[in-house]
Amino acid sequence: IFRETLSKRGFRVITGLGKYFRQMDKNRNGLLSRAALKEALKVFHLEMPEGDFESLWLILDDNKNDKVDYGEFTHAIFGEMNEYGKTFVRKAYMKLDFNKTGSVPMVDVRKCYCAK
Repeated sequence: IFRETLSKRGFRVITGLGKYFRQMDKNRNGLLSRAALKEALKVFHLEMPEGDFESLWLILDDNKNDKVDYGEFTHAIFGEMNEYGKTFVRKAYMKLDFNKTGSVPMVDVRKCYCAK
């Protein structure tokens, strides 16, 4: 149900939620507390009954450390990337890794990317 609600709300809500999570992550560890997740959902008008939130939390907090990894959250919501998306990412990476080193320094990213 949560996934359906997010998909109906659109890409802007999803990206806004990601930005909000990164802002809330003061120590930059990529983890969210139960209270932080609940607050973020409230800010984006994605509130749900307490029982539903607890069920969501149990799914997201799979290692039971009372924290949710933002990457795991997005994977749980969006699922696995489809083959088209994977192909697109591979092509972009191959273009960025023009020295074929297996890693891309920020200098090389800046050469190929313009946010405008």
